[in-house]
Amino acid sequence: MSDRTLAKDSTAPSPPESSAHIDAGDEGYSKDLKARHVNMIAIGGAIGTGLFLGAGGRLAGAGPSLAIAYAVCGVFAFFVVRALGELVLYRPSSGAFVSYAREFMGEKGAYTAGWLYFLNWSTTTVADITAVATYAHFWAMFSDIPQWVLALVALCVVLTANLISVKYFGEMEFWFSIVKVGALVAFMLVGIFLVATRHPVDGHVPGFSTIGGNGGLFPAGALAMLLVIQGVVFAYASVELCGVAAGETANPEKIMPKAINSIMWRVGIFYVGSVVLLALLLPYTAYSADQSPFVTVFDKLGVPGTAAIMNLVVLTAALSSLNSGLYSTGRILRSMAVAGSAPRFTARMNKGRVPYGGVLLTACFGLGGVVLNKIMPGDAFEIVLNLAALGILGTWAMVMLCSLFFWHRARQGKVTRPAYRLPWAPYTQIGTLAFLLAVLVLMWFDGGVGRWTIGLIPVIAAALVLGWYCVRGRVASIAASRD
Repeated sequence: MSDRTLAKDSTAPSPPESSAHIDAGDEGYSKDLKARHVNMIAIGGAIGTGLFLGAGGRLAGAGPSLAIAYAVCGVFAFFVVRALGELVLYRPSSGAFVSYAREFMGEKGAYTAGWLYFLNWSTTTVADITAVATYAHFWAMFSDIPQWVLALVALCVVLTANLISVKYFGEMEFWFSIVKVGALVAFMLVGIFLVATRHPVDGHVPGFSTIGGNGGLFPAGALAMLLVIQGVVFAYASVELCGVAAGETANPEKIMPKAINSIMWRVGIFYVGSVVLLALLLPYTAYSADQSPFVTVFDKLGVPGTAAIMNLVVLTAALSSLNSGLYSTGRILRSMAVAGSAPRFTARMNKGRVPYGGVLLTACFGLGGVVLNKIMPGDAFEIVLNLAALGILGTWAMVMLCSLFFWHRARQGKVTRPAYRLPWAPYTQIGTLAFLLAVLVLMWFDGGVGRWTIGLIPVIAAALVLGWYCVRGRVASIAASRD
């Protein structure tokens, strides 16, 4: 790093330490992801199962105020991905926040960040295959097939495709995202037309009268809106995916800022806009957790074939999320494995430069989801949704802590912040951490599964502590050999 560069940064009053922290887990990857792949991965990360399936039950529970919950969570999701984007521009890494936690918080921080992320995606994998099975039951030809069988088929198909190469992953995500965005745009155009022309939908005239005549913005009270926030957080669980993909991108300095900045308006249009339209088209009581709200609207319209087409789209979204989860956990686990904090086999790569060991480990947890779908198919989605929420909250918290430590080191002159920065630091990081803590409190007050999920935090913490004592010797040995 040149003195001239340092002179341009007012936060670097003295010569920095070497900013080129080397992560051995970044070695061996191809750089086959292009700009169009990363841009669509960013879109795909902001449009997933949480919107296409989860919005139905939450709209039925909280009413039109769900749009407010999506907007609030969307702002903090943007802060998280913007903080990650700054770190990516500082040093691209396939290990993403695990690699940054290692640099700024030590091996304990990397270990914690990595396994919390694995908790997120291993449980999300269960949610995704559950969603696929639920969507497939829409068609009569699949109605007699047990839900667990459909979940198993979905897992096997996506696992096979994910193991080929990152290029194939990028192409799959590109086209998955094209389908998702195209479908949402089509829905919004139809919805706007119906509202503008006041064309009846299932006997209801679309417009603000649909909201006003059915309890208003908060038909179940403001508390109901607050209590669905932990589920809404799940909808944004993949926004960090573009940060992981940066390690396999040829020009992250040019690609990443554009992809990350576009997330905010996508959130506003696709999430908030879609929920507002759903609330304007039908009373909130018309939606349910058993069916995608978008399918509900087209079903009520009675247009032949449209509900089936939309159901195919939301099934694609679930497969996309499943594909992304297998991809990202494979990279994160490899970053941990080369440092000693994950099983050795998760560091292995195949000829396509895919870390297949980590991908297979996540898939094994997916098999547990198949069993869950067999035992309790009606509750599988909600149970894993709350577990995934804990992983998401932990992952986001680790990202913001890494960002906070990075900001602090920059103030000390030890590192140089890139021009692309998280605005309003450190208040943004502190505010986001406070929001994440508030979500945990809301989960407790939600009762039922939410309170049971909070009760698992001490169990998860104990498992992390026990796991660290099991791997710390290997971690220290690997670190010493590199020194």
